Amino acid sequence: MRIATLFIIALFFAGCSANRVKQPAETFANPILSSGADPYSFYKDGYYYYTHTAQNKLILWKTKSIADLKNAEKKVVWTPPANTAYSKELWAPQIHFINGKWYMYFAADDGNNYNHRMYVIENASADPLQGKWEFKGKVADATNKWAIDADVFEHRGKLYMIWSGWEGNENGQQNIYIARMKNPWTIESERVKISSPELKWETHGRLPGQTPDQVNVNEGPQFLKHKDKVFIIYSASGCWTDHYTLGMLSTSADADLLNASSWKKHPEPVFQAAPGSGVYAAGHNSFFKSPDGKEDWILYHANSEPGQGCGGHRSPRAQKFTWRKDGTPDFGKPLSTKQTLTVPSKK
Repeated sequence: MRIATLFIIALFFAGCSANRVKQPAETFANPILSSGADPYSFYKDGYYYYTHTAQNKLILWKTKSIADLKNAEKKVVWTPPANTAYSKELWAPQIHFINGKWYMYFAADDGNNYNHRMYVIENASADPLQGKWEFKGKVADATNKWAIDADVFEHRGKLYMIWSGWEGNENGQQNIYIARMKNPWTIESERVKISSPELKWETHGRLPGQTPDQVNVNEGPQFLKHKDKVFIIYSASGCWTDHYTLGMLSTSADADLLNASSWKKHPEPVFQAAPGSGVYAAGHNSFFKSPDGKEDWILYHANSEPGQGCGGHRSPRAQKFTWRKDGTPDFGKPLSTKQTLTVPSKK
């Protein structure tokens, strides 16, 4: 009887331990995954749907807490067919819920970077990890020039896309463009250039021994709205340098977003590397709200050591940010990988 009783007690405590393990932690430390460039998330019905660049496929994570991504449900939702214009180098995917359906935007090519264009897939299922993703096609303006890093957003009842692209057919400079969309898979207006790399901190892009040997970069644009202001936070300088950083464009929420003169560029970076904190080449961000909607968070990737460039060393990190009295975002500095952070506030 004593042995049986001890066995039951042991099972009880084992069950308690198992329950404790299943509970998400209340704190976390960056990075939130060991690897993953161009992180993006979308929150709906109590879950975050997260994705990042996986090169040859599109992957989704589903979690109630971005800080608990390591334990999240994960699924490859789409793999491109071989030998197409979009079979390789799938970069910077984003997931959006528009007009009752899910959409994933991504850049891809046929193995030749000069052929990078934007594409989108669609899913009518309530849960994007379920149902069938269907290829909707290329998303391009009339010029059909090189394009990557699209972000899609709705403003005042109109749908817009912003992205990084070339002016012509040759590499050498990436600009930020904006256009209005007819629907989630069709651009209907002409593209408008709203930013080019022109300031010193935007033009670190040396590529010794390559052609071209200098590429100036504005990429990864992300829409951010706060009260009566609209912002586009973008990445500047080459990701292959330790100078990769975030810049900011701003305008009034009442402005014509397709008028280039509406946009004002902040003269200095708004978020940049913190070598003393183990954060190098911080960039390509996105944003999310805490589950209770009260906190604003920035999600970005960075390297942990200098000189690691654009490869698999880049990992996703998250931290809370605030707003200044003038209505502009205050992202602060990248927090140390040794710092313990409280998870986003819950409902």
